[in-house]
Amino acid sequence: MTLSATSGRYVVLALMCSLSMITYLDRVCIGVAAPLIASDLGLESVTNLKWAFTSFFMAYAIFEIPTGWMGDCLGPRAMLIRIVLWWSACTALTGVVGLHLGSWVLGGLGTLILVRFLFGAGEAGAYPNITRALYNWFPPHEWEFAQSLVWMSGRLMGGVTPLLWMLLVTGTSSTPALVNWRGAFLGFGTVGIVWCIIFRIVFRNYPETVESFPVAVPSVPVEVSHQGIPWKWMLTHPKLLALCALYALVNYGWAFNITYLPGYLQQRFSGAESETLIAVYTGAPLWVGAFGCLSGGYCISLLDRRVRNRRLSRRILGMTAMLGCALCWSIARQADNLHVFCISVVMSAFCSDMTMGAIWATCQDIGRHRIAVAAAFMNTIGTLGGALAGWLTGSLVQQAVARQAFLEQVPIESLSASARALSEYHGFQFVFLTYLIVYLIAAGCWLLVRTHSPE
Repeated sequence: MTLSATSGRYVVLALMCSLSMITYLDRVCIGVAAPLIASDLGLESVTNLKWAFTSFFMAYAIFEIPTGWMGDCLGPRAMLIRIVLWWSACTALTGVVGLHLGSWVLGGLGTLILVRFLFGAGEAGAYPNITRALYNWFPPHEWEFAQSLVWMSGRLMGGVTPLLWMLLVTGTSSTPALVNWRGAFLGFGTVGIVWCIIFRIVFRNYPETVESFPVAVPSVPVEVSHQGIPWKWMLTHPKLLALCALYALVNYGWAFNITYLPGYLQQRFSGAESETLIAVYTGAPLWVGAFGCLSGGYCISLLDRRVRNRRLSRRILGMTAMLGCALCWSIARQADNLHVFCISVVMSAFCSDMTMGAIWATCQDIGRHRIAVAAAFMNTIGTLGGALAGWLTGSLVQQAVARQAFLEQVPIESLSASARALSEYHGFQFVFLTYLIVYLIAAGCWLLVRTHSPE
């Protein structure tokens, strides 16, 4: 029995969704593991890991465009296999940093920063090459649907990761831990290797190269350029630049969910609430955001039936969602209760993720046969927004602590636990204000984002 074109597309979509899930499994686990890693490395708090968080984003940004360009030239099959093998190895290596072997210690914070930099370099290009695969296999009217499912899958896995981590590493009152945090990283790295084996057997770059397809998929025309990276085109394309600015702002506000949120909840609410509830709320922005991704694709289709204008539909949804994010962070800043704070953060993630399908489908409209490198350029700028958030959040909180030590005329390490906690709280309050402002600016950016007519 031959495989139909439609069923073949959904096999490809399943592969891309599962890859997105593994991507978020390996990304989110570092944030959940941060308190244990900081303790094992002898650090004062998770804010001392700011360069480990930031190095991932910086490497991701540096290597994103070259890897996306290579995806356009060589095809997503070869690039995705290389990408997943590389980042899986770095995930496993994260688990051995600071390990004591007799009198030997396998590195410390500096080594962790290097490994996370290499992790970011390896993972760079994953979503641009996923986007290239979707471009090759799906017709334009299904792009938002496909992108929404890919991002929904990643967010859903990211949301489940804290609960999975609790079951595997920390355990509960009724079930013991199965492995330590190092073993979990080794296991997560193995998952990526298994995916590569399946992907190599099943996937091909184009449907026309699969013998079991009796009919070619009615996708957009295939044009692959083997010329150099189109820097001039990217740096002077106003629609692409506006989209990149928007994506950087969205990532700035969203990065908190996979970096500082786990440690923030543990520090501020641990003891007052159950660890299980905190674990659920830690992952909630991602698994609720997963439904935001799916809802966004549906809402755009619904709006398009009414206004008969895809560009306007995306703009209406995007502006409304960004204003919703700003409102949610305004509420979160005033919240003293775990439930109010977390529900506000979760709803902000939901609103933000409603725009993911629209943003990436817009990039496909603009990029066309240059889609992987266009997506890489957009994701690079977006990643720099996340990198800025990771560095600035840690810096602002540390400055608040230093200010408190100065006021008390004592060294930072001599601050009482209560004084340190209060000063970190005020530091985070200022950080949350920047999120609110950024989302208001992002709402305005949607006025500048326009789709590209087919070339």
